[in-house]
Amino acid sequence: MNPQVFREYDIRGVVGKDLDEDFVRRLAIAMGVYWGGHGVKKVSMGRDARLSSPWIGECLKQGIIESGIDVYDLGMVPTPVMYYSLFKLDVDGGIQITGSHNPADNNGFKIARGKSTIYGSEIREIRTIMEQGTALKGNGRIYQHDIMPGYIGDVVSRIAPCPKSLDVIIDPGNGVGGESAMAVFQALGMNVRGICLEPDGSFPNHHPDPTTEEGVAMLRQEVLKSGADIGIGFDGDADRIGVIDSKGNQIYGDMITAILARDILKRRPGSKVIGEVKCSKIFFDEIRRAGGVPIMAKVGHSPMKTRLQQEKAVLAGEMSGHIFFNDRWYGFDDAVYASARLLEILSAEADPQAIFDSLPKMYNTPEIRIDCPDEIKFQAVDVFAAYARSVSKECVGIDGVRFTQDGAWGLVRPSNTQPVIVLRFEAETRERLSEIEGQTRERLDAIIRDLL
Repeated sequence: MNPQVFREYDIRGVVGKDLDEDFVRRLAIAMGVYWGGHGVKKVSMGRDARLSSPWIGECLKQGIIESGIDVYDLGMVPTPVMYYSLFKLDVDGGIQITGSHNPADNNGFKIARGKSTIYGSEIREIRTIMEQGTALKGNGRIYQHDIMPGYIGDVVSRIAPCPKSLDVIIDPGNGVGGESAMAVFQALGMNVRGICLEPDGSFPNHHPDPTTEEGVAMLRQEVLKSGADIGIGFDGDADRIGVIDSKGNQIYGDMITAILARDILKRRPGSKVIGEVKCSKIFFDEIRRAGGVPIMAKVGHSPMKTRLQQEKAVLAGEMSGHIFFNDRWYGFDDAVYASARLLEILSAEADPQAIFDSLPKMYNTPEIRIDCPDEIKFQAVDVFAAYARSVSKECVGIDGVRFTQDGAWGLVRPSNTQPVIVLRFEAETRERLSEIEGQTRERLDAIIRDLL
């Protein structure tokens, strides 16, 4: 058993190498012990469009019911729909089979107990149970449940009537977000067209990650060719959003969250809004300017949901496109719902593009992912952090290190989902941006070489 599959927010690995039938069977038994120990009797289960998800789902279901836990099988649905089931079905937890935005040969599991996803020590608890080989015996049952109509209706019911129809193009990247997004946007009166709509776990058109240039290239081309008002992309399991505006600009999750926050803060001034360490300085400035209280937090969909509730914040967002509403929604990350809220705002404007144009401008990079083995990535970041503290007067160590120098900032943090180190940079000029990125990459490359 590869210990690296047990990550901070989920369990994830390469199918056939890390995840085979024996592993999935043992995981299912361990899930029965974990859930059973917390009084869980019934769980919901969804899966994404990956080619391995059907057999993994069948294997997982059998192991769970043999532990005496009932399974409500939702079929192929977005991860947020599994989260939605935690609030709408008589269940005590849930599990989503998904590789999210990882390569096609990957798959994994996002796990919930109660109404929240687990992370950190609870993921490690499941690993310990698997290593010990303990098991519960029982006779659970499997129920098939079609929750999508109720979910779509609930999303639509929470959106104010849109004053006008917008030309919208969606790109779910052959993941599982297309059906629900098309249904919701049509119900809202949008003129919507989709590309890469058919769920296909081989991802024949492009990798389903709307935070990368490659992941939105087709969407950008379609928006510019058709003159659409907006393009909206989703990752493979539709919990992350990416946007292309009518000019072809890529709008990251932190700026989408800033737009959403400005609207909410008109009605709820003084509310808290959470961003993570990758978010632009503009994000935090815009929240203050709109009368809100910005909070910087750790990256990760599971800890972000927890922080949202702890702070009683109205909204939280990540640069990667996870957006969490405590305003007219249930607190979990849902790209289709976030898209609907964005369209509600844009449709009320005479010129929807003006909303995007109103954001202040700085020069920044997307997420930059540097390959680094899981075994050394945390140590490499620790070494870099010590260096950053020696040369920068302002360092934030919430998650990796975010350091400020001469009107620019950089971030170096270990990914909790991939064998990479994540970088991001922002500056007031292109020249300063290039300078801080080059200096950081050079130092980090040397650190990694020394550790290998």
